[in-house]
Amino acid sequence: MLKRKIYLLRHGEIDQSYRGRFVGQTDLPLTDTGEFQAQFWEQELSEVLFSRIHCSDLVRSQNTAKIIGGSRGIPTEVTPEFREISLGEWDGLPISDIKSHFPDEWRMRGENLESYRPPGGESFSDLASRVVPVFGSIVKNAEGNLLIVAHAGVNRVILCYALGMPLANLFNICQNYGCMNILELSGSSLRLKAMNILPSVRTCK
Repeated sequence: MLKRKIYLLRHGEIDQSYRGRFVGQTDLPLTDTGEFQAQFWEQELSEVLFSRIHCSDLVRSQNTAKIIGGSRGIPTEVTPEFREISLGEWDGLPISDIKSHFPDEWRMRGENLESYRPPGGESFSDLASRVVPVFGSIVKNAEGNLLIVAHAGVNRVILCYALGMPLANLFNICQNYGCMNILELSGSSLRLKAMNILPSVRTCK
């Protein structure tokens, strides 16, 4: 039976001044390091044949995908369902401020990570409901290898789905900037081959 691979990438690095903040759908560009990370994967995957390349509609995801796919002549298919989780009123705020100013909400989030929605935002269950069906449809209908460039939350939801793991445990999955995950599809069987492979920006030209 023919085996296909799904390369699931997190976008490259964004502005480090946002470290320690909630970053959901705030539309931030790549840093120079983020571009180097994408260039690393362009080189590393140069011999992999992709039938389709998908990315979210946020600029950090689109730019990462375009760097990797630009020399291949494969158009990047923007897939809004792969947009990062909506954090509502918390988006862009320091996590320390949420903990100190909204202690009850922070406690509720910790007690029910899967279903808790920040004000005006989504839960991880909501995220899974929009991501997983589209992911499944793309995988089912595409031929050959796929590249999907998305976000930490989106990737974790897909990996939980692939592993049959509860969403409540999704933060046990590391997803660094520019990291690669590789899934193998054989028939209807989805198997995780590698996770959170980090680019070495030192090798980029």
